[in-house]
Amino acid sequence: MGVFRVRVAIGVFLLAGVACAGDGTGLDGDDGGDEVTLSRDVQPIFTGNCTFSGCHAGSSPEEGMSLVAGQAFSNVVNVAANQASMNRVTPNQPDNSYLVHKVQGTHLDVGVGGSGSRMPLNRSPLSQSDIDLIRAWIQAGAQPN
Repeated sequence: MGVFRVRVAIGVFLLAGVACAGDGTGLDGDDGGDEVTLSRDVQPIFTGNCTFSGCHAGSSPEEGMSLVAGQAFSNVVNVAANQASMNRVTPNQPDNSYLVHKVQGTHLDVGVGGSGSRMPLNRSPLSQSDIDLIRAWIQAGAQPN
């Protein structure tokens, strides 16, 4: 019986070693899967709430800002806002990004100096989770991914 237990223990040890083999990727819990991206996370928010005729789509989008897929990045990142003296999106700085203020409803606050209505216009405000995704994308550098 003693030999059998030793063999089982060695077998378990070897299986554990094989199961743990690898380069360590993902062992710290950060596999990059929770990185917020424009295409996967933010664009669907724009598409579902902003890209309607008479809004931020078509040949003459409001404020000259098209938010349709393939155009949103070049229309918001490091582009001056028309209604305030800040960029629409300033990478790594959601609190200095006018788009964030417009969807949060803080665009009229002192220090922002914006105008107009909260976005999306004539629709329910974005959920806090949608706003948080937009903020996270900007905080992570507002990449065209």
